[in-house]
Formats: sequence, C-alpha cells, structure tokens
Amino acid sequence: MTPLITQNLPTPLRLADFKLAAFDMDSTLINIECIDEIAAAAGRKAEVAAITEAAMRGEITDFKDSLRRRLALLKGVPVAALEKVLSEKLRFNPGARELCAALKAAGLKLLLVSGGFTWFTRHVAAELGMDFVRSNELEIVDGALTGHLVMQPWGEICDGEEKRRMMLQCATEIGAQPAQCIAVGDGANDLPMMGAAGLSVAYHAKPKVRAQAMVAIDEGGLDRLLGLFT
Repeated sequence: MTPLITQNLPTPLRLADFKLAAFDMDSTLINIECIDEIAAAAGRKAEVAAITEAAMRGEITDFKDSLRRRLALLKGVPVAALEKVLSEKLRFNPGARELCAALKAAGLKLLLVSGGFTWFTRHVAAELGMDFVRSNELEIVDGALTGHLVMQPWGEICDGEEKRRMMLQCATEIGAQPAQCIAVGDGANDLPMMGAAGLSVAYHAKPKVRAQAMVAIDEGGLDRLLGLFT
C-alpha cells in the first residue's frame, strides 16, 4: 500500500492537539452518494450523477444551484426508495468506525456536516457517535419527495460555506480554535471547511481536493490517518 501523501503538516502531529473532527458523509464516511442512489429509483441516476460528479470536481461552482437541479429530478420519488437506499446500499467506508472511535476515545468531539440529507445523516451520526450534525431536510408530502428542501432554523441548504461555518461554530462551542480542528472530505464542497481547519484530510478525493489537502488517503481506509499521529 502506498504511503499517505502529506504536505504542510504541523509537526509534531499529536492527536492531543486537536479537539474537533468534522466529516463529510457521502463518499467519505459512507460508500455512496445518496442522492445518486435515490435518483436510480426514479430512473434518473445518469442525469443526477453527472451533476453530482461535476459539482464534486469543482466544475459547477454553485453547489446550491446544482443541488436544486438534482432535487427537481427527484420529484415524486416515494419514501420507500429512501428506505431501500438506507437498508440495501449504504455501507460505511473502511476504517470509518475505527477512526471515529479512536478520535472519541482521545477526547475529540465529532461533527457530521453534509450536503446530503437528514434521512441518512441521522443513521450515520447515531452509528458513529457524532456530537453535532448539519445536513439538508428533504420535503416529503403524501409519502413522496416534492423536489424541494425544508427550511431549517439555520437555513435551507448546507453548502461548502455552511460546512465551514458550522465547523467553526462547533469549535467555538467547545472552546477550540480552528487550528484544533480536523476536516475530512472528498469533494469541492468540502474545501471551505478543509481550508479553515488545522488539519485537512482528503479521502479517495477528487484531484482538486487532493491537491489542497494536507493529507491524502488514496488507498485503504480512513483509519490510516491514525498512523500519522504521535
């Protein structure tokens, strides 16, 4: 297995110097892009996946617009399709449970911050022991998706800037500085929070993200990160 790619790492890298770890969900902690799998139930996976891929690569710079375009294609999808994705498709990526358990054991708080949906983040957060969660709420009427999101107290769409803001807000709540935050992601939507964190980690990420991260895990599981700490 190839070594981790590292650049501009603080030295020494000690887990005790960090207080918060923020994680993207889709394709980072879990093996799928949930919105693409929902789209499969509507027979529109190719259309939606193409937009998802372009947004993750950073080719579509307006995440909110890209999400609204994809959601519109999901209008009428039954709730049963969401249940099927959760039970049959969603799996944790290698090392996700181990990394989160080790971070919690070391006293860090965990944040799940996703441009995905609460239908799935609730499950993932409960399984991994997340302390904070932020994600989008699908609007469901008469047992089917409307193609829209529900407005929440903080706003409607969790985009890259909201991920960054939430990470910094949680850090403030626990008395941590940005330098004491770890941010882990794979797509362009994760770059704002990764850029604000003391340690940024790209997991099987798009080239643009890999190039800007301090640590890139291109092979193996998320728990490989633990090997960098003294």
